[in-house]
Amino acid sequence: MNFCSQCGEKVRFAVPEGDDRLRYLCDACGTIHYQNPRIVAGTLPVIGDKILLCKRAISPRKGYWTLPAGYMENAETTQQAAARETWEEAFAEVKLEGLYTLIDLPHINQVYMIFRAELLGGFSAGPESLEVALFEEHEIPWDELAFPTIERTLQHFYEDRKSAHYPLHTSSITPDDRERYFGSA
Repeated sequence: MNFCSQCGEKVRFAVPEGDDRLRYLCDACGTIHYQNPRIVAGTLPVIGDKILLCKRAISPRKGYWTLPAGYMENAETTQQAAARETWEEAFAEVKLEGLYTLIDLPHINQVYMIFRAELLGGFSAGPESLEVALFEEHEIPWDELAFPTIERTLQHFYEDRKSAHYPLHTSSITPDDRERYFGSA
């Protein structure tokens, strides 16, 4: 950030009085610009023994498979965001069955919230997907998954499916996890 969104003056990066973190400060109007993590909401759409995945048509990780998910918008709930993203990426309607994975990525200021969901009908590629398809467990393109959050969610699902018990899983992705997943490239 270079300029204040309130008055347009130049900002500086410093710790405000009474705070303990670096923030962008505008000395002209006194605004403190707080930057907070972004929520990525999505679904794990299931029908029978199959899961719906989307092949990304956008960067990052264009051409890789993911669950339908994206950034939450203002004035919507996490459930609304998950259902909206599923519609936008896969033109699929779902019935949400509860929050399933909550994954923190503090090094990139994101929180993933993936809901288990029942796929209610048809689907087709939305503008952010090259294609969408249903996969049984043995068909999942593990080496072509877009993000470690998606891999972790699918691993939990297939393990939990054995007992038909789907608790909320909370975890974090570290920079080392990303490095192992993406490699040094």
